[in-house]
Amino acid sequence: MPRFQPIKVRALLDAYRRGETSPRETIDTVLHRLASTHRPEAWILTVDAADLVTRAAQLEQQLADEGSALFERMPLFGVPFTVKDNVDVAGLPTTAGCAAFAYRPDETAFAVARLLDAGAILIGKTNLDQFATGLVGTRSPYGAVRQVDHDDYISGGSSSGSAVAVAAGIVAFSLGTDTAGSGRVPAGCNGIVGLKPSLGLVSKRGVVPACRTLDTLSVFAHDVGDAWAVLARLAAFDARDSYSKPLVSRGLTHTPTRIGVPDTLTFFGDASAEHAFSATLDGIATHLALTPASFAFAPLQEVAALLYDGPWVAERRAALGDFFDTHCAEIDPTVAEVIGQAQRFDAATAFNGQYALASLKREADALFDRFDILIVPTTPTHPTIAEVQANPVEVNSRLGVYTNFVNLLDWCALAVPGVPRADGLPAGVTLIGPSGADQQIAVLGARIQALFCEAAATTAARDADVIAARPLPIQELTVTLAVVGAHLRGEPLNWQLLEAGARWIEATTTAPHYRLYALAGTTPPKPGLVRQGDVAQGEAIAIELWDVPLRNFGAFVAAVPAPLAIGSLDIADGRTVKGFVCEPSALAAGAGASDITAYGGWRSYLAHRAPQPHASSAPAA
Repeated sequence: MPRFQPIKVRALLDAYRRGETSPRETIDTVLHRLASTHRPEAWILTVDAADLVTRAAQLEQQLADEGSALFERMPLFGVPFTVKDNVDVAGLPTTAGCAAFAYRPDETAFAVARLLDAGAILIGKTNLDQFATGLVGTRSPYGAVRQVDHDDYISGGSSSGSAVAVAAGIVAFSLGTDTAGSGRVPAGCNGIVGLKPSLGLVSKRGVVPACRTLDTLSVFAHDVGDAWAVLARLAAFDARDSYSKPLVSRGLTHTPTRIGVPDTLTFFGDASAEHAFSATLDGIATHLALTPASFAFAPLQEVAALLYDGPWVAERRAALGDFFDTHCAEIDPTVAEVIGQAQRFDAATAFNGQYALASLKREADALFDRFDILIVPTTPTHPTIAEVQANPVEVNSRLGVYTNFVNLLDWCALAVPGVPRADGLPAGVTLIGPSGADQQIAVLGARIQALFCEAAATTAARDADVIAARPLPIQELTVTLAVVGAHLRGEPLNWQLLEAGARWIEATTTAPHYRLYALAGTTPPKPGLVRQGDVAQGEAIAIELWDVPLRNFGAFVAAVPAPLAIGSLDIADGRTVKGFVCEPSALAAGAGASDITAYGGWRSYLAHRAPQPHASSAPAA
């Protein structure tokens, strides 16, 4: 049986809001698809059907009790998902792809708990390359996971089952893990989106480590907008995870995105992969007006070599502890061979590896002085299962050419579908940015997906704007800023807020003692807000509140031109916040300012003003 129609996060939520379906109907659909799936090997275990029905009933009762307000508290209400089976769920065994290793945790992983609290429904746990060691999806006693449409081809790993569960249309999204590319390669091999966050953005407490210093949870979904919606819930500082960190967002760039592509590309003789990547770059240049420039790829290849040919393989050995010695015979032979290489390295070699990485990272990070985002093939080729079995280590290594260096450099990445291969297999590109550039690469990723994915084009075309307007929750000190004119959403200077990493809070009004003026000679047109000494002479004026990162607030204020300034504003609920005010000189006789208070706000004024340049600025009586 072929794959099912995809279940999409936001489309399903919209259907719930309209009353067109229910969590119970969703669960019935998922159970039917599980019973008839053509890729049963993607799953290690599923939640008992009775428990799923109970969970759906609980959600339906909560919706009946709370009404539509529940969707604010539970932004993933009734959305089915799965997790890779190296992620803990209380009461379910965690195998990491090895039955002898299995244990039953008492506590659910922090990230999974956040998804459950958001109303998502866990369907089960998925297959993986054992101990998350591999990029092929074949290193598992639970079976080699096949590409979603082609029986003879690999699904990619190590998060093989998580990717195929989404691609096959059984769940709306899934969690994988990514150390060397496991959140990207399976996405590329199955024609879906794989989002690998900046390290520390998502807690990995409750995840069986591969390389603890490099691991992160990742998100698989059908489109970038859905993956971003899931990441918005996952992104939270966890004090109990020693590698969790409040992430500093880089915001968005207003100038055209500068794209870098490796100066040397290898596809191991796979002409279909090479032509697909070239066609995708051509499409980006033609339709997005972004022309890539080349960068030296050799330093990144040197970084990648440290992961498996250097001392970081010893970190995989450390993660298994005594289990590697006592149960080596029960570990997949290829996995055991890879991890066993740890014995070649001593403590001095490990430190020398860190020194080499620090030097290479300084050189690599300098790329982002020239480029905003790097674009690489997600995979250089797509091997068959037989090819992997015949040459398991070398073929696996080829798949990491464009992925292995990313986590070592503490960068973020996003795999999106591109022009498919001529042989019918999917192909994609991966966007790479420095730590904190998650939103930048998501915005561009959505635009690229809209170009090449017909099924996602309708929503993906809008996703870039949605993602741009919805940065991740800010995890640093902020200043609340009231904007009244050209910085409002959709207005010409709103980009300055987005570039500063600001996040929209709400639309509201000032306290009722202000007047608003259309200033003369400003480009773009701007209003001036003035507090009245006699409050009886003022009105409430429409404004928006934004949270601006404190580290960027000074630069933002410094760029505000006279006669505008940043002062203190009283707002309708009694709070006082920082906001745009106007110097009195701009309102003096002969300055040309027009009183537009009667419109109640800048947008209303723009909507109603007459097109004639000298028309009255007052509303009709």
